[in-house]
Amino acid sequence: MQASKATQIRLDLTSDLQKWRAFLAIAELGSLTRAALFLDSNQSLLSRHLNALERECKARLFNRTGRGVALSDVGERILPLVKSMLAGAEQLELEIRGDAREPAGRVTIGSLPSITNPMVGRLFSQLRERHPGIQLKVLEGSSGQVEEWLADARVDIAILYRYGTTHPEHEQVLATVDSYLVGPPGDRLTAAPEVPFAALHELPFILPGAPNGLRTALDAIARQERITLVPAIEADSLPLMRSLVAEARLYTVLPLHAVWTELREGRLQAARIVAPALQRSVSMALARTKGPSRAVSAVAAGMVAIVEDSARTGMWNAALAARA
Repeated sequence: MQASKATQIRLDLTSDLQKWRAFLAIAELGSLTRAALFLDSNQSLLSRHLNALERECKARLFNRTGRGVALSDVGERILPLVKSMLAGAEQLELEIRGDAREPAGRVTIGSLPSITNPMVGRLFSQLRERHPGIQLKVLEGSSGQVEEWLADARVDIAILYRYGTTHPEHEQVLATVDSYLVGPPGDRLTAAPEVPFAALHELPFILPGAPNGLRTALDAIARQERITLVPAIEADSLPLMRSLVAEARLYTVLPLHAVWTELREGRLQAARIVAPALQRSVSMALARTKGPSRAVSAVAAGMVAIVEDSARTGMWNAALAARA
């Protein structure tokens, strides 16, 4: 039987590794633009890499679509082999450098501001002691921004809030956290340990503007309970929220860990919202462009350990999600 054209081609794989890395990024992101962002390259260079590979393979590897590119039949067949080849090349490089057993490299985390503050300092200290070869980079943004960074593989790990009981399959639920009505010091309403949702009726709030997961959940429960939420100010800045609650005697809704320091210092008060409660999940997702490196896996494991410890000490007031 005559071999296919693709299997007859002899390639200099060593010199072509960069081209195959470009192929993999384009295949898994479905766009030259996104692949260029992920590889910190430019679109014209990736286009030249792709054209060169298709000439060498004597086969079309991608079909152009109105929304980007999609793998051709040949591209689909060789994708698993390319992944294996690149993983082997990366492992070889680590062995040569002597780093195969010790996680090393840069790991980029995308997170919401209310999650970053209680986690990253402890994570950095933990990594410095256990894995000094890992360098952390942290990007803060809204839920939409963090999800975009994850889709574009600009972050290796994303930490997000999720509402409701269903979550994307590729995400790991770390914990569930309660929501608190946060008020100024001396406030009567937030002096109690709990406050019914109905008590939020027509309070002067500073809340994030829509679209926002918390705002959507609050508005949905308010309609269900037939009460009115009155944002005096809409703001997406967590420091501004905390500041104006204390100084302008407004209210906001946050998880306990977002105001942990202020509560301990007496600068804010907080009462858990009940009847009904408003819970959210803290969820972790890894970029799916390639399998997680040893460094990414080490950072992810460190974050899980920090969440579990925080739940035990009370900062998160979290009920750890059941894990298989």
